[in-house]
Amino acid sequence: MTGVNNQLELATFAGGCFWCMVKPFDEQPGIVKIVSGYTGGHVEYPTYEEVCSNTTGHYEAVQITFDPTLFPYERLLELFWQQIDPTDVSA
Repeated sequence: MTGVNNQLELATFAGGCFWCMVKPFDEQPGIVKIVSGYTGGHVEYPTYEEVCSNTTGHYEAVQITFDPTLFPYERLLELFWQQIDPTDVSA
């Protein structure tokens, strides 16, 4: 169910382990769907093991479909920054 404007938006966040990034967003009102995957990189269709080897250039990421009338983008950002350490070079 969406809010008043029925306009869903997408946000993609990379920040270390995508498994850790799903749960904090998953239980919020207005979050419609979360898809885990990879972003960047130079290997087409890498496996999880390849990405974890740090040789593909990919980062684990989540793409969030959300209703901004129920959960604004600014709140997504606030929650994202609580999940990662931006000074960690491995993130």
